[in-house]
Amino acid sequence: MIPALMPTYDRYNLTIVKGKGCSVFDSEGKQYLDFGAGIAVNSLGHCHPRLVSALKKQASNLWHCSNLYNIPKQNELAKRLVKNTFADTVFFNNSGAEAIETGIKIIRKYQHDNGNPSKFRIITFKGSFHGRTLATIAASRQKKHIDGFGPIVSGFDQVILNDIKKVESAIKPTTAGVLIEPIQGEGGILCAQNGYLQELRRLCDKYDLLLMLDEVQTGNGRTGKLYAYEWAKLKPDIVATAKGLGGGFPIGACLANEKAGKTLTSGSHGTTFGGNPMAMAVANAVLDVILEKGFLNSVRDRSSLLMKHLTEIAKCHPTVIDEVRGRGLMIGLHCAFDNGNKLLVDRFLKKGLMAVPAGDNVVRLLPPLIVTPTEINEATSIINDTVGEVA
Repeated sequence: MIPALMPTYDRYNLTIVKGKGCSVFDSEGKQYLDFGAGIAVNSLGHCHPRLVSALKKQASNLWHCSNLYNIPKQNELAKRLVKNTFADTVFFNNSGAEAIETGIKIIRKYQHDNGNPSKFRIITFKGSFHGRTLATIAASRQKKHIDGFGPIVSGFDQVILNDIKKVESAIKPTTAGVLIEPIQGEGGILCAQNGYLQELRRLCDKYDLLLMLDEVQTGNGRTGKLYAYEWAKLKPDIVATAKGLGGGFPIGACLANEKAGKTLTSGSHGTTFGGNPMAMAVANAVLDVILEKGFLNSVRDRSSLLMKHLTEIAKCHPTVIDEVRGRGLMIGLHCAFDNGNKLLVDRFLKKGLMAVPAGDNVVRLLPPLIVTPTEINEATSIINDTVGEVA
């Protein structure tokens, strides 16, 4: 008999009932250091007092209001994102996949509105992950996600990462844009080189394509900048973001420059829950913290400390960890033996450390941005002990 809850997740035998800061507690009272952060969602840890206060205050006033009416905190959050990014305009929804879908629609609509309706195809990259909708699994083109859901949505051409010649050779008269993650999260913490991203910008300008970045996982301080595109010193046309923007409350956003964003006019796109007062209150509180003077500097400092420890561990145990990847507090440990990522994540969990497996045999470490040096030392001690045992 099928269970009441669809069995779509291969869950760990663990029930989390409480969280505080960088720690969570299971139903038996055991404490865990959370270096998964809900897969980069709990940007400010669990139950951050400023987020809790903002949510409680809003909950006592208004939970939901249709987008048929003005929502003041929506305007406030949009203006703050515009002020602190490349963007001129923002559309709010509820998740990363929705934000990606919005961006895909903008790319197609831009070409249509500019007299090129036959230009609708988007170049994506091997190893990418953009969500679970029919369009986003087609964009990602991972076999495990598309099997059984055919025919695959048309309109995406995939090339390997960090080879600009492959991108240019993939551009056709029907190409409308490029969609890329600055760092592939699910794909194994694979970084797009800064120079490569700059070359993508050049190609998009040359062929009148829109450059869209998937910053669902890399955004909102995760890499030590508000958004990861800043490391490459470029301006994209579209950025999709979610996860850490809500600090645990569901929210997505599609940021666009004027050229791209003006294509979405009244009635061309919409959402029931997107931009609701609760999500807006929490996201504004998240930005209050992340945009404070020195906060992103502290993320970079914590990253340097964590990378230093992990590099030393890898150097001592190259038969277990042969590469440390990533930027900011988005770090991957590449395992030197088959299925090592799952084995290490399981063993870390038994010792009280939560991490996340990723593609390419990588263990993802995504601690909350408020992680302390003491917590980093505790986590890397567990990692070192575990890797030593496996070695």
